[in-house]
Amino acid sequence: MPTLSPLNQYLTDAGSASLPPDLEAKFIAYLNLLQKWNTRTNLTAIRDEDEILRRHFVESILCAQFLPPNIVSLLDFGSGAGFPGLPIALIRNEIAVTLAESQNKKAAFLREAIRTLGLPVKVHSARAETLTTRFDCVTLRAVDNMDRTLPAALQLLAPQGWLAIMTTHQEAEAIQPVLPLTWSAPIPLPRNTDRILLLGRTS
Repeated sequence: MPTLSPLNQYLTDAGSASLPPDLEAKFIAYLNLLQKWNTRTNLTAIRDEDEILRRHFVESILCAQFLPPNIVSLLDFGSGAGFPGLPIALIRNEIAVTLAESQNKKAAFLREAIRTLGLPVKVHSARAETLTTRFDCVTLRAVDNMDRTLPAALQLLAPQGWLAIMTTHQEAEAIQPVLPLTWSAPIPLPRNTDRILLLGRTS
C-alpha cells in the first residue's frame, strides 16, 4: 500500500476520503504559495506546516464536503488567506465562489492564489457589507466582531440561503439564539475536536 501524503493522511484520520492526485497537487500548490507569502505578509499566525494542514486545510475541506447540495453561489465573508472559500472552490467546483477580503495584502494574495490554481473565483477587495448581491451560502470562519458581522452576513443571504459558520460548541451556544435561522445539528470538524460546522437556513 502506498504511503499517504501528510494532507491525505490527515483527511483519512478525520474520516474523509483522500484526495485524487490532481486535486491534491492543487492543494499542495496552495500550501506552497501560502507559506511563501506568509514570510512577508501575515496571512495566518500558524506557521507550522502540519498545523496549517490540520487547522486550515482539513477543516476547510470537511466544510466543503458537508455543505448542503444545490448551492449555486457562495460568499466567503472575511476570507483572509482563503479559508474556507478556496478549498470550497476546489472541492465543489459547481459553486460560484466570491471571496470578500478588505485588507489589500490579503486580497492580493487571494488573486495570486486564484491565478495559480486556475480557479474562476471572484475577489471582493472591500468590506463584504458593501456587496449588493445575495448568495445561496455565506461562510464565516475566525471573523472578528461577530456581533456586527453576523447580522451583516444574514443580509447577504438569498431566501432559503445557508449561513455556514466554522466555530466551536461554546461559541455556537451564543450564536444560535440571536439569529432567526433554522439550525441543523452541529457537524464536527473533524471528529473528536471542539471545532464544528454550524449550518443555519433562512426562511
